Amino acid sequence: MDHHKSVNRQRLRRRRHVRRRVRGSAERPRLSVFRSHKHIYAQLIDDIAGRTVAAASSRDKDLAGQLSSGGNKDAASLVGKTLGERGIAAGVSDVAFDRGSYKYHGRVAALADGAREAGLKF
Repeated sequence: MDHHKSVNRQRLRRRRHVRRRVRGSAERPRLSVFRSHKHIYAQLIDDIAGRTVAAASSRDKDLAGQLSSGGNKDAASLVGKTLGERGIAAGVSDVAFDRGSYKYHGRVAALADGAREAGLKF
């Protein structure tokens, strides 16, 4: 049990470290990533107004049919592209990337690359 407490403490420390530097606004919303074992979720958040500008996940009905699994790099890349397209449609071009407590590696990096391909700048 102590190991799990230690891991959670480290995860919270990393999350606070990232969020201290990243704030979202209407002009430059925060691209927040949440990763579970089976799925990946991302949203563009305006922290000042407290609202979500755009969101996409591997559980979306239009994406779930195209994916064999929601928890791999292909799914993350497709979610990033979809979020980028939805963000561009909402009038957003610049974002602040919030990786949360996850390393910029694997699925998180694939999501970021997909969002960049769709036209988001960060």
